[in-house]
Amino acid sequence: MSGSPPPESRDRDAVIGVVFRRSLMVVGGLGIVVGGVLLARTLLREEEKRLVDESGVEAPEVDRSPAPEVVDLSMPFKDMTSAWGIDFERDNGARGGKLLPECLGGGVAIVDLDLDERPDLVFVDGGDLLDESTRRAFVAYRNTLGEDGAPRFVRVEGVPDFDGHGMGIAAGDVDGDGDPDLYLSMMGRDRLLRNESSPGEIRLVDASEDFGIPDDHAWSTAVGFADVDGDDDLDLIGLCYVDWSPEIDAAVDFRIDGLGRAYGPPTGFSGTVPFLLVNEQAEDGTTNLVDRADERGLRQMNPETGAPEGKGLAIALVDLDSDGDLDIVGANDTTPNAAWINDGEGRFEERGRRMGVAFDRSGAATGAMGLDVASRPGRNGEETLIAIGNFANEPSSLFVRRPGETGFFDDAAAEGISGATRRALTFGLLFNDLDLDGIEDLVQANGHLEEEITVVQASQEYRQAAQVFRGLPPGRGGGFREVPVDALGDLGTRVVGRGLASGDLDLDGDLDLVLTQVAGPPLVLRNDASIGRSVQVRLDGTIGNPDAIGAVLVGRIGDRTMIRRIMPTRSYLSQVEPVAVFGLGDAAALDSLEIRWPDGEVMTVDGPVPAGRVRYGR
Repeated sequence: MSGSPPPESRDRDAVIGVVFRRSLMVVGGLGIVVGGVLLARTLLREEEKRLVDESGVEAPEVDRSPAPEVVDLSMPFKDMTSAWGIDFERDNGARGGKLLPECLGGGVAIVDLDLDERPDLVFVDGGDLLDESTRRAFVAYRNTLGEDGAPRFVRVEGVPDFDGHGMGIAAGDVDGDGDPDLYLSMMGRDRLLRNESSPGEIRLVDASEDFGIPDDHAWSTAVGFADVDGDDDLDLIGLCYVDWSPEIDAAVDFRIDGLGRAYGPPTGFSGTVPFLLVNEQAEDGTTNLVDRADERGLRQMNPETGAPEGKGLAIALVDLDSDGDLDIVGANDTTPNAAWINDGEGRFEERGRRMGVAFDRSGAATGAMGLDVASRPGRNGEETLIAIGNFANEPSSLFVRRPGETGFFDDAAAEGISGATRRALTFGLLFNDLDLDGIEDLVQANGHLEEEITVVQASQEYRQAAQVFRGLPPGRGGGFREVPVDALGDLGTRVVGRGLASGDLDLDGDLDLVLTQVAGPPLVLRNDASIGRSVQVRLDGTIGNPDAIGAVLVGRIGDRTMIRRIMPTRSYLSQVEPVAVFGLGDAAALDSLEIRWPDGEVMTVDGPVPAGRVRYGR
């Protein structure tokens, strides 16, 4: 496909971005002055008023009519939650007290626990924060084959029973025995579940004591496994939210005029520090996870006060500086986002401000919730995209770094997602090639905190539809265009969205979605949107990292390039299936495939690589 659509066929968001770029080149000095004024106004504003926006400011009117190329596009998803046997309903513990943890929800993991090539589901549960007897940390389902050939999920019985209000989840083989273990972030002590499953049977054992899991992370949130120090085993990276207790919550006593006591921003709570559980072998051969965050530099401190400023809700593990190791991006709620740069041996320096990801384009810290990273081919090489879902009346951020640039710039307007995401309150979000055309799309899970928010803000709703932004090729202007909500099928159902994960649950070649709610049942959504076939690549890594977490794969069809990662930790408190999916569109195969293993070794697979599921090892 070649040529660009006429300007009038693009949505107003993209036009605004083009005009903005040209204006900068012509009147750069004026732009600097205006930017300084905006930054000064942002810094002088009262923080809580800006974040909560109790005045009910309406979003600016924008032309939301889709570009011509997506008018007739259908991207339908079908809700299969009940049909596939999933009866989970999350209890967020809300009993009328309006305690802050109740409004944040929990995550979901799509992971093959019993290694039968069928991805299973693990949902993180909650319970009453003041009554331990109601708490249930997680629920797992085994993916089996129904009589009709469709998936049938069977609830796993006999899972460990322990107190705790769950938040996030990570999947990775921490003990090197070939199957994925689970780490649960909690209100209270986190838990590590050793996987002792066999084909046809899922068995999880609470091994928190065996691995030495610390008990001083009072409220951990986003967690993920990766080999950050290059020693060929998986470490655990985690963020914490705020310093919280029921007593502190009562003292903060956040209220909104017209509603009374309410769920609010974390501005009245102190910040926290992240943790880094390094995988170490004891003299007796056992595995311990030891917190080395402080000595390894995984800290984010306010430069003026010296106090912890992290209020973390999401992490991404990606090579930001192209030096072959994994760096860490942290999304913080109302405080600057973080970027920890890895020296290759698991020691870090925080450079969020220098990398350009700490603040939005106006210089303000946002209410950042979910986070995902993607790469795409640009005119002069590989471009890196960091998407962050933000609070209501704050557009989602889309930080872009192009070849030759040292940092990122929030280019959400020019990329076509700014105006349409302004009213949404976004938690989970993912880059995925939903229609298998070879270009990754962006999907967001949305939902507000307050059930009665419409009373005080007419522009807001508690239950909100998810959004999909179709990725467009450079020949059609590039960037993203919003798909009409009535073309999304059951994905357009209004829910109170939180976690979001993807995986091929029915083994038909495309990526299905699981969207959790703050409370109640999830949406398990079958993808009926694909217009082509795919190559699904799974990797057999080393003993310490069998899924090759951190690998980058590059697929080529003619002069078209696709870049995918093996990275389960994405979105919001969730884990995706560790597989690289290359949409083929009209093609029958990849012409070639390049695998960049986590240790830097490069492997080239000469094509063709036909559609279907393939696996490569070292």
